[in-house]
Amino acid sequence: MNTYKPNEFAEMIGVSVKTLQRWDNDGKFKAFRNPSNRRYYTHNQYVEYMGKIIQDKDKRKTIIYTRVSTNGQKDDLKNQSEFLKQYANAKGIIVDEVFEDIGSGLNYNRKKWNKLLEDCMLGLIKTIIISNKDRFIRFGFEWFERFLKLNRVELIVVNNESLSPQEEMIQDLISIIHVFSCKIYGLRKYKNKIKEDEEIAKSLQNRDKSH
Repeated sequence: MNTYKPNEFAEMIGVSVKTLQRWDNDGKFKAFRNPSNRRYYTHNQYVEYMGKIIQDKDKRKTIIYTRVSTNGQKDDLKNQSEFLKQYANAKGIIVDEVFEDIGSGLNYNRKKWNKLLEDCMLGLIKTIIISNKDRFIRFGFEWFERFLKLNRVELIVVNNESLSPQEEMIQDLISIIHVFSCKIYGLRKYKNKIKEDEEIAKSLQNRDKSH
């Protein structure tokens, strides 16, 4: 049976020797003693400790995330949930909760989506399952994928295109066109205002010169 000195074992499990000493004194993780009363640890203790770490990580949740754009698509929302539950069941994945959102994929203020991201940052989420990328976010998916990876969250994209209605894409495109149209209109209005102000300023200057 392999045995390890405290400094070796501390390095193996990623803690300090002082932490091991404290755990031993508190009875949290007892060390063995050799005839010279020196501490040592066994390979079985290493396996036991690492197994507990893995078990603790597994306490993080697996979430199904679904989204539709409008209240009129609630049937699609239900279909997404049922399909992803069946997928998870077939893969032997235990789902802890289903997050459902109604809102555009362009909207970053979706209630359940924001809650999901917050839980990821808090270390509460292990896996997120979605039907396809645009259910999660319409643009910038790669950025959010990296964000989740940095927070040790696995994102499973099933890629079922039948659960991504074309009508939603059209609605999102209309929204984009509307936003840019408003911006263009705003810029034109602003330019006209500047022009008016310049004309007013010039007329006042001319009036001052004539007096």
